[in-house]
Amino acid sequence: MKAPLSSSTSSSSGILRRSRFSTYLYTLLAFIVFVAIIHGEYSIANFGRVDPIIPSPVISTTPVNKREKVVVQLPSFAVEESEEGCDIFSGKWVKDELTRPHYDESECPYIQPQLTCRTHGRPDTEYQKWRWQPHGCDLPRFNATLMLESLRGKRMMFVGDSLNRGQYVSMVCLLHRLIPEDKKSMETYNNDALTVFRAKDYNATIEFYWAPFLLESNSDNAVVHRISDRIVRKGSMNKHGRHWKGVDILVFNTYLWWVTGQDMKILKGSFKDVEKEIMQMSTEDAYRMAMKSLLRWVTRNLDREKTKVFFTSMSPTHSKGDWGGEAGENCYNQTTPIVDPNYWGSDSRKSIMKVIGEEFNKSEFPITFLNITQLSSYRKDAHTSIYKKQWNPLTTEQLANPASYADCIHWCLPGLQDTWNELLFAKLFHPDLI
Repeated sequence: MKAPLSSSTSSSSGILRRSRFSTYLYTLLAFIVFVAIIHGEYSIANFGRVDPIIPSPVISTTPVNKREKVVVQLPSFAVEESEEGCDIFSGKWVKDELTRPHYDESECPYIQPQLTCRTHGRPDTEYQKWRWQPHGCDLPRFNATLMLESLRGKRMMFVGDSLNRGQYVSMVCLLHRLIPEDKKSMETYNNDALTVFRAKDYNATIEFYWAPFLLESNSDNAVVHRISDRIVRKGSMNKHGRHWKGVDILVFNTYLWWVTGQDMKILKGSFKDVEKEIMQMSTEDAYRMAMKSLLRWVTRNLDREKTKVFFTSMSPTHSKGDWGGEAGENCYNQTTPIVDPNYWGSDSRKSIMKVIGEEFNKSEFPITFLNITQLSSYRKDAHTSIYKKQWNPLTTEQLANPASYADCIHWCLPGLQDTWNELLFAKLFHPDLI
């Protein structure tokens, strides 16, 4: 019979086993940490390879958009987990004088005179000091350094109308301060249809392409396009689309130009035809035709492993005082947001939101929907109003009634559209956010 082990021998053996187990455990933990770091770096460097969740657009006046259960796990940002996930498009505006605005109007030379409200006499600055606060979580803070690094060697392009151009300029203003003066430039091409901001050290461009209908139209001239009798050519995405190929991040918008108060005129054939065949369609049917054409073009011409595609929803107007204001009231002289969480302006067609939802949910190509409509609807205070460059001399009647010529379509910069880009930034790096 073997002699029993002495207590000292037993103790030494136990220590040896614990030492081996500890070494194994530390090695395993180190390997897990290493994999996590590598995976994190890969995710940031290759954000274009992540398929986003496509949220269903809001088609009711309820500001909270319910979805299936989503667990948000975002270690790189302090985003609170919620049982139903975080809908960054549902929330409220809160006053923030510490972190807003992101930049001064005077320090960004790229803002068009139609959007420089302070330069054109706006007396208050309160419209610059509101921050969007989603319900149940915090919106990731815009990181200009990370955004620029992620654009290194890439092209980002905004495509659409003047509202999308405003978002484009906002993005440039958010980034340009990190770039030395001699290492950046902005130029226009194709009769001003294409505007290109270059960050030379990054070999990156941020671009805007004028195409208010996305399809070919008689309003495609980037300078002379104020045409009341608007005509859109059916199935003509390739005219503009050839300029979008090879882009790494595409941000589309189109809405306002479709809302004419009457049926849309759709051209079958070519604008060069002597005898033109034109049919009329309801706004919703014409818009659906455009969305089908866009999605078909994107699927056929873009590489989902390379290009991320976003679509910005309709930008609301406040030309009617339907928030409970006085008769004839509009955005003129408004200095505070609307606080009613159920407010939905009459100028934002829910029928169009329905079309977007129905068509995008059929898309083979992943499209990230930036649902800015509801949150922007609260901001009756953020429009350019009368504080902008006027294209024509004002009449005596207009001067006597400033509300009559207030621009309740476009937005002051800095301002609301910086938030649109914060949402874009969040969806780029955290596509699991609803």
